[in-house]
Amino acid sequence: MADAGALADAGAQSGTPGGPGPAKLEDTSGWRCPEHSDRVVELFCRRCRRCVCALCPVLGAHRGHPVGLALEEAAHVQKRIQECLKHLEAKKQQQVGNITQIEEAAEKLKAHAESSKTWLTGKFTELRLLLDEEEALAKKFIDKNMQLTLQVYREQIESCGEQIDVMNKLSSRVWRISQEPSPVQLLQEYVATEQQMQQQMSLGELCYPVPLSFEPAKSFFKGLVEAMQSMLQTPLDVRLKENVNCQLSGSSSTKLVSLLKTSPSPERSLFLKYARTPTLEPDTMHARLRLSADRLTVRCGLLGRLGPAPELRFDKLWQVLGRDCFAAGRHYWEVDVQEAGVGWWVGAAYASLRRCGASAAARLGCNRQSWCLKRYDLEYWAFHDGQRSRLRPRDDPDRLGVFLDYEAGVLAFYDVSGGMSHLHTFRATFQEPLYPALRLWEGAISISRLP
Repeated sequence: MADAGALADAGAQSGTPGGPGPAKLEDTSGWRCPEHSDRVVELFCRRCRRCVCALCPVLGAHRGHPVGLALEEAAHVQKRIQECLKHLEAKKQQQVGNITQIEEAAEKLKAHAESSKTWLTGKFTELRLLLDEEEALAKKFIDKNMQLTLQVYREQIESCGEQIDVMNKLSSRVWRISQEPSPVQLLQEYVATEQQMQQQMSLGELCYPVPLSFEPAKSFFKGLVEAMQSMLQTPLDVRLKENVNCQLSGSSSTKLVSLLKTSPSPERSLFLKYARTPTLEPDTMHARLRLSADRLTVRCGLLGRLGPAPELRFDKLWQVLGRDCFAAGRHYWEVDVQEAGVGWWVGAAYASLRRCGASAAARLGCNRQSWCLKRYDLEYWAFHDGQRSRLRPRDDPDRLGVFLDYEAGVLAFYDVSGGMSHLHTFRATFQEPLYPALRLWEGAISISRLP
């Protein structure tokens, strides 16, 4: 794309009103008439648009044509040329302004596209969490109803067993009666047992297990999948257009929203299923930092600690890593920054993050080994590998939620105090275990204890 300033400079050097003025008109005595070669041209034929001598309008081919003095005509033309140059310069500046405006629009478009992709990453993370929760609820529903029905089955089995015991006892008694050699004794014992025998002579009741089917649940989620597949088969641009039309008409764009719970921000309970309370490693923190007894709060001290420095310690930067690391699965922890003052860094890092010096290789978020959100004064940024993205939270967060899906390559940050509003999501292919990481400017930062 052309540079607007360069275009303006080029115009200033090409004889435009911003450059040198019009040339001074010279005497015409050096020019000879092409028809009367011994005569000097001093007139201008307006009809033929040619310079002629004084004889041409009287005796030559320009006889009777309107003429004027060449110097006067040249002065008039010079004036028109200057007017044309002014108009050209104005139009050129207009185009330079257009280029500047288009370049600004292009930069805004790039920033908007990047922020939209980041927003989509957060929403798809929320959608995966919703689907996971829906799967867990469906399985819990099946387990609960299965256990209730199994309890009924167990009670039925116990009832059948009790009846078998009764019949076994009666069978033994009747057999003993049948072996009685004395007719009188046999009759007496038979009479005493006759009523029980009569009761057992009738056919027993058949026991039918309580029927239970999970087909309704399977049918519901089959319909959910089919609805999603049907919707996704339509090209994305068509779906977006239909959604805009539905919004304008005030109707719902799809029935899918009625199948899943949706909200502007994810529920905190979705993340608390993966809750962790990682502690901090004292051997990694700078000598000016102090760690609480429960290893959850780190604060700035007035003086450095005495004694030999561990190899894992950050020797220049006020940073600390967690003691616990995550190399697989999903994990969620929260960080309280209410007492952190005007500046803080919250993120995650590999153990390979450099500990010596204050170069980019050691700074949280300035290398490939770490990711973080940074606040300084009133500005918020997301940092990784030296690249930064400006964040604009609705409010100043007091507590941050950090969600890690290691296999999916997702490290997402949320404003817990702001109703779990999404702040930023990093996408990466993690190569090493990740440790929670903090950096202080002043004050204190705490890992929140989660249930």
